[in-house]
Amino acid sequence: GCFFFFFCFPAIEGEEQYTIRYRFLDLAMGCFGRAAKSNKRSDPKAAKNVDFAKNKVPIEGNCVLKNVNRDAAQTHPSSDCLKVSSTCGDGNKETATKEDQLALDAKDSNVEDEVSGKKAQTFTFEELSISTANFKPDCFLGEGGFGKVYKGFIDKINQVVAIKQLDRNGAQGIREFVVEVLTLSLADHPNLVKLIGFCAQGVQRLLVYEYMPLGSLENHLHDLPHGKKPLEWSTRMKIAAGAARGLEYLHDIMKPPVIYRDLKCSNILLGEDYHSKLSDFGLAKVGPSGDETHVSTRVMGTYGYCAPEYAMTGQLTFKSDIYSFGVVLLELITGRKAIDDTKARKDQNLVTWVKIKKV
Repeated sequence: GCFFFFFCFPAIEGEEQYTIRYRFLDLAMGCFGRAAKSNKRSDPKAAKNVDFAKNKVPIEGNCVLKNVNRDAAQTHPSSDCLKVSSTCGDGNKETATKEDQLALDAKDSNVEDEVSGKKAQTFTFEELSISTANFKPDCFLGEGGFGKVYKGFIDKINQVVAIKQLDRNGAQGIREFVVEVLTLSLADHPNLVKLIGFCAQGVQRLLVYEYMPLGSLENHLHDLPHGKKPLEWSTRMKIAAGAARGLEYLHDIMKPPVIYRDLKCSNILLGEDYHSKLSDFGLAKVGPSGDETHVSTRVMGTYGYCAPEYAMTGQLTFKSDIYSFGVVLLELITGRKAIDDTKARKDQNLVTWVKIKKV
């Protein structure tokens, strides 16, 4: 599959780069094939709770979005529950079952009581405000559906951190905040960003992460400033391999398994030496188990990365993440964006463009 190919994929330079590029492309296109195939145990009843878009236009030969603000964070709140436990690499299993905390109102939810094992520390709003010099503009790192992200330094742990502050009027809310805290408090993998702690004081909701000094993959692929060199092929493969390992952990090691639902270049963060980690787990959903083939849920995700069959039916499977991973691979190979409004209409969607061009 996609994951194991990367684990043994050598970093090859010189004349063999062109051969590697086409093997890389074959792998990317294979991800779309897997996402489209039906499961033998598929439920014939199609889910009807789809509200991704009222108006649909063709994309990759299927239905997706119309009239979507692509510049804004394109994620939507969910009332899905999260019941997660994690299995450590040494085989020791720590269990942590979560009730439907996401159905609670913000004022009634006590995140501190819901975090098992106390892996995530709690911080006061004052501590986080001091660490960012009262969230001054010089500390600003970026902004997404959850809110603004700032760089800070917390004295009591002697560590540089990234602090994400919930925008209460933003696209994501308390439910996504709780899901993120629960998921990352239980997860433990070198290719998932580490949650250091959180603040749930009064109306304030903040998440504290390890700081990733190289930013997101998106910053190294698209709209590069003049004079900045593109990523080397070996670096691109290393980043893809790390993302694949993180996704494999969510799908195959966490018990029950988790579907990421928001894999994209801006959610792949880079540490020293381009070590990649998946981030932003507000849309994570527990995957199907037993004889179940899918999870029926509201369609959420980012335009250009969302698997067409998920967008049409609301039936979420692990293959939905694999489709998104394939889009990321195509971005790494071509340097193009998943959706680029500056291109001619027929070339705006990367997957469609690749299928037409057969690059």
